[in-house]
Amino acid sequence: MIQSFQKDKLCVHICSTRRSMGLLAAGDVAKTIRALLSEQAELNMIFAAAPSQNEFLEALYPEKDIDWSRINAFHMDEYVGLKADAPQRFGNYLKEKIFDRAPFRSVNYLDGNCPDLEKECERYTALLQQYPADIVCMGIGENGHVAFNDPHTARFNDSNWVKAVDLDRVCRMQQVNDGCFAAIDLVPAYALTLSVAALMRGKYLFCMVPSRTKAWAVYHTLNDPVSEDIPATCLRMHENAVLYTDADSASMIKQ
Repeated sequence: MIQSFQKDKLCVHICSTRRSMGLLAAGDVAKTIRALLSEQAELNMIFAAAPSQNEFLEALYPEKDIDWSRINAFHMDEYVGLKADAPQRFGNYLKEKIFDRAPFRSVNYLDGNCPDLEKECERYTALLQQYPADIVCMGIGENGHVAFNDPHTARFNDSNWVKAVDLDRVCRMQQVNDGCFAAIDLVPAYALTLSVAALMRGKYLFCMVPSRTKAWAVYHTLNDPVSEDIPATCLRMHENAVLYTDADSASMIKQ
């Protein structure tokens, strides 16, 4: 059973389980991919990397009639300083979940170990400008962040497309809650991220947010004033954004 409603410009779906959420989101994303590829030679997609995306990515790859060879893939954030083979690296997560499974036209990784982070931001910005995002597949953090734009670094009118940021404690603790790290001291304190402004440039935004640990963030995303205090409220300003939740993450919503 799915409940749906609108909040400002944002379409919201509440699914009964994580699996049904992933299936619904994957079906909608696949439909959009097919529609865009019927009108243009290729398209560009940005992917989030987190356990919240597991069910969605698992359901997206088997979708039929998707010509992956016409899709350029990007990811939206990466830790600074983790070893290249660390399983927590977002590039490695996406490589396992989707990038190595589908024959993309190109896969473009952010390098959090680049010795010159400013130049790396400039390099990735140039790629994003050359290949404007058609579809952004994303999540929301426990503190309401999108990508690694925590409340203290989020800027809706950011002039940067990609930037280096420090991560707040709630953000870093989420990585422990998700089982990615054993303790907060092991979670990197810095990361590279696409800015809010860069994400909002995507033609279509699909946001998958399951689990009870995200209930606070979902509630405040939908009920607080649109502001950088809850960065995910930016979704309510986008013309083509959809939020997918499960019963747990939607448990605080008062309709």
